[in-house]
Amino acid sequence: MNDYEHADVGGVQLAYRVWGAADAPPVVLLHGIGGGGPGDWDTVARRLADRWRVYAVDQRGHGLSDRTSGYAIDVLVADVAALLDALKLERAAVIGHSLGGVVAYLFAARFPERVAALVVEDAGLMYPRTPVPPRRPEGELPFDWDAVLALRSQIDEPDPRWRDEARGITVPTLLISGGPASYVRQETIAELAQAMPDGALTVIDAGHMVHQDRPDEFTAAVRAFLTART
Repeated sequence: MNDYEHADVGGVQLAYRVWGAADAPPVVLLHGIGGGGPGDWDTVARRLADRWRVYAVDQRGHGLSDRTSGYAIDVLVADVAALLDALKLERAAVIGHSLGGVVAYLFAARFPERVAALVVEDAGLMYPRTPVPPRRPEGELPFDWDAVLALRSQIDEPDPRWRDEARGITVPTLLISGGPASYVRQETIAELAQAMPDGALTVIDAGHMVHQDRPDEFTAAVRAFLTART
């Protein structure tokens, strides 16, 4: 298992792991709510590491990154910019799953000059939805439960400006949806792909956890996309 390193982003320590040669084109991986840590992106990272420098990040409140007093999606977006600064990366390809996909596409909307290519896994435009209170798993958790509650509430009642921002993304984007087995409304992913001037949609019928449950197909799609753009 790759050892963790840490970067300071405005006084918050973000943990990350690295695969690949130091001079290879950089790729940043962003997990979903409750994700991160060893095992989440490992298979994908190893398969990309022959050509890219891969950074798998534990977002704040997850894994070995700091727990904080508040968790706003806009802050997670700012964390990505600060992380690239800390790593001395002018730009990178960014891949995000679920919440990480939302963070990734908002980062691309706000900092297009810093995104070489964007991959969004099973996340689309966010519309208000009926809240379903999450149930806390028993025992010690590898993430802050307060982060789950705070982030879920923002997903349930998203800022409408996020939809406008997402529709204006100009960087090359691959959207990978999990198909009808996913609990994410697939039409919101298709809508986002259609709104982007340089967006493409690939459906891998795996449910929500495409990169974990169908790593071969996921990695093949990502490799083909990134090879042409990084």
